[in-house]
Amino acid sequence: MDLSHLPASPEPGLVNLVVEIPAGSRNKYEYNALAGVMALDRILHSSVRYPFDYGFIPNTLADDGSPLDALVIMEEPTFAGCLIRARPIGILDMVDSGSHDGKLLCIPEADVLKSRVRSIHQIANEQLEEVAEFFRTYKSIEGRVTEILGWLDVEEVPALLQRCVDAATQAGSTPPGCLDPCLGGALQQESLVAQGLEDPGGIAEARRIHQSREP
Repeated sequence: MDLSHLPASPEPGLVNLVVEIPAGSRNKYEYNALAGVMALDRILHSSVRYPFDYGFIPNTLADDGSPLDALVIMEEPTFAGCLIRARPIGILDMVDSGSHDGKLLCIPEADVLKSRVRSIHQIANEQLEEVAEFFRTYKSIEGRVTEILGWLDVEEVPALLQRCVDAATQAGSTPPGCLDPCLGGALQQESLVAQGLEDPGGIAEARRIHQSREP
């Protein structure tokens, strides 16, 4: 499965989303770019399961050195490796182990019943909290320090997506899917530090955005 020629965004307002983990699963699959297949990374030893189909946007590079993460709200789970044209409607903004780790929340373009869903404000607060609580719980059990900064609405998506596309382009030779075991993410972090940037993980900027939206 070669993703190198798959654009992050097939057209304005849409993304190409590659599913790694179907909703309801405790098996954590990750795309292995060197082998070109989905590989079982680990099994979540907790009571929580992925609330929605979970994957990544190919040919992007987020602040944590991996492709931009994304969740998609499906009526039925798909499968690892499924390609979905999806419409981002918001961002779960969080910090994971010291790195800014925003995750897109998307709607599948193929679902006509959700064609009018354009904002996280159209999603029940209980569903949004379920997603946030999932990441709090499973990462805490794995001993990782996670801070949920909150939800950002759809207008924040283009800037994050473009930043991650630009980072992947600058990285050049990094694979289109999961960077592990390659060094692309680490090299990018070293480059940012070398340039004198005080916030290579984007954490301070993320906090500033949320604080500006507080009443």
